[in-house]
Amino acid sequence: QVQLVESGGGLVQAGGSLRLSCAASGRTFNSYSMGWFRPAPGKDREFVAAITRNGDSTYYADSVKGRFTISRDNAKNTVYLQMNSLKPEDTAVYYCAAQNALLPSRAPVVYNYWGQGTQVTVSS
Repeated sequence: QVQLVESGGGLVQAGGSLRLSCAASGRTFNSYSMGWFRPAPGKDREFVAAITRNGDSTYYADSVKGRFTISRDNAKNTVYLQMNSLKPEDTAVYYCAAQNALLPSRAPVVYNYWGQGTQVTVSS
């Protein structure tokens, strides 16, 4: 069982930055690939970014590539999402998720555990 708690959301002006954190409980954090997702029109949740178990590979949606950076610190059981050059269309609740797999998926349905989400609001 893994429990995930996100933090770091807030209100920021367009062009600004935020760093989201997702703290995981349990001693097996490094067994999980991690992902960040957000709701999207017509979808349950859309993929934002993901990182492998040991952090050696990262993956991004085209809409955030070059602006967002995912990272993890397995010693702290935490995954981060650094968001720069934020746009109003980035406004959403951001969820982190854990997948017990070597390579992370872009499909939310295969993730095993989810956090409660943290709100990010970008004003124009």
